[in-house]
Amino acid sequence: MVRHVVVGTAGHIDHGKTALVKALTGVDTDRWAEEQRRGITIDLGFAPLPLDQETQVSIVDVPGHEGFVRNMLAGATGIDAALLIIATDEGIMPQTEEHLAIVELLRIRRGVPVLTKRDLVDDEWLQLLRAEVATRLAKSPIRWEPPVATSARTGAGLPELREAIARVAKDVADRVERDLFRLPVDRVFTLKGAGTVVTGSTWSGTVQEGDTVRLLPLDREVRVRSIESHGSTQAQAVPGRRTALALAGVEHQELARGHVVVTGSGWRPTNRVDAGLELLPSAARPLTARTRVRVHLGTAEVLARVTPVEPVAPGGRAVVRLAFEGPLVARGGDRFVIRSYSPVATIGGGSVIDPYPPDAPRRLRQRRLPFEASPGERLAAWVKEARLSGLAKSDLPVRLGITPDAVAEVIASAGKNVLETGDRLVFRSAASREAERLGGVLDAHHASHPLDAGMSLQALRSSVGNGVATGEAVTDQVIDLALRKGILEIDGSLARRPGWRAAVAARADGDAGRISAHLAAVEWRIPTVSELESEFAGLPVRALLAHLVRGGGVVQVDQERFASPEALERFQRTLEGVIREVGPVTPAVLRDRLGLTRKYLIPLLEWADRRGVTRREGDTRVLARLTPG
Repeated sequence: MVRHVVVGTAGHIDHGKTALVKALTGVDTDRWAEEQRRGITIDLGFAPLPLDQETQVSIVDVPGHEGFVRNMLAGATGIDAALLIIATDEGIMPQTEEHLAIVELLRIRRGVPVLTKRDLVDDEWLQLLRAEVATRLAKSPIRWEPPVATSARTGAGLPELREAIARVAKDVADRVERDLFRLPVDRVFTLKGAGTVVTGSTWSGTVQEGDTVRLLPLDREVRVRSIESHGSTQAQAVPGRRTALALAGVEHQELARGHVVVTGSGWRPTNRVDAGLELLPSAARPLTARTRVRVHLGTAEVLARVTPVEPVAPGGRAVVRLAFEGPLVARGGDRFVIRSYSPVATIGGGSVIDPYPPDAPRRLRQRRLPFEASPGERLAAWVKEARLSGLAKSDLPVRLGITPDAVAEVIASAGKNVLETGDRLVFRSAASREAERLGGVLDAHHASHPLDAGMSLQALRSSVGNGVATGEAVTDQVIDLALRKGILEIDGSLARRPGWRAAVAARADGDAGRISAHLAAVEWRIPTVSELESEFAGLPVRALLAHLVRGGGVVQVDQERFASPEALERFQRTLEGVIREVGPVTPAVLRDRLGLTRKYLIPLLEWADRRGVTRREGDTRVLARLTPG
């Protein structure tokens, strides 16, 4: 199996990066006429360097000119190792320091310092420069090889450099193929016969010809027509390789550097992240609330405002909220670099702690976790914070920056307070407290509806969360917890407190019977509920009516009127008889024939319309269906 490693150049302008790459690979990465005319690299260039049958290196040649550092960053964020290029006739220069700071901020693990233009200096000068470079790099967190002196003109040192690159490549950690596919786009163009083509370094996962991928932040699904790497057709894109994808279903004008090609769920553009940030000692001033910065993540550059927990002094570290002025695609653990807004200079960087933090920045202090917090610790804190809303398990590979295969292990490491329910994770204590709260909801219902056999289960389910949106699986979990704790019991479509019995037996032949008898006596002159409450002061009239409706003792005519079923049956027969006798009738005719005022007649007619006994045609009623005479 071939290992694929991406190596990026870094260094001051005109220190021989492009010439060195050409001498190593035979490829001139200055592909634009403007670059060749001016003799400097303006944009990213790429070249393959096959080392042996087991290792394939892709070299990303980045510009050294200060004005093109943004292009350098677009290439540097996908590399596995760095070639720090230092011309022997000039030594360490300002752009050398900035590029070195960038690869250190991006936590590139391995690198090779390359002393170019060896043919321009004598041995004594070269030894002095070797010592200076070794002293400077001894303070770097990157594990550097010993400096290699080379000459692109004479070929001196190139075999030794290939050997150093091979040692570094073998020491680079393998990128996991069983992961979500992600390719940050650094170039977009059209090619005859292929259509829209995007290129970039594959960060993770694999994709094959014919697969469907998503383009973000465009949020478009497209098909992969074909795959190439350094001009050769490939069966699939694999991590650690320079990749070109020909895409069907999108125009090249719709895409740009900074967009991302992904597969799998959990990806979405974000307008804010919480991050651990370190400010370089060379930064001109502290970072305070609302400081405007340029954030470079992947191949994207986005303006943002920084909200730190407290001001960050040069050389300091802090947890911050980055609020972006445009959409960004980020994953937990992603490294980024920040540059000052004006004047533009690299001032720091860090890693994404949470790509989808809650909206309220005032909670940032409460969200602060150690920089080195494990995925399980972060998950436990976020689940506690989300309470009953919970977290989607499908978001975890992106949000935590873990492979899909690691999700179950991380959930287990988060502790017993993380409750797994369907596709969501909820805080067990929050679910338990909500189950207890439902007991109070039922107590209140029983107190206000003493004659009801219970509360509608649907209504109880709707109350779960107390106004906070919860999914069906979470609601099921809370109800199940309440059942297992003995907080409630379910009887058909009703929920009630265990042991609760409606207080109907004592009143069935008493108060409820009195109301039923009153409605039978008034027949069609049906009173409103308010009138009944005045008539039967002190009785829970509405509860008694609901009990009578359930038992069939009365029928609800409308929101405020109830009637005896026998009275309504006689009204229906009488109404049908009048219409058969005289044909379509107006309320005025019925008022005279039935001896009812409009106060009583209209609600009864509307009841008959709803039941399909009559149908209104203009000002008249006709029979809506044939009924026996």
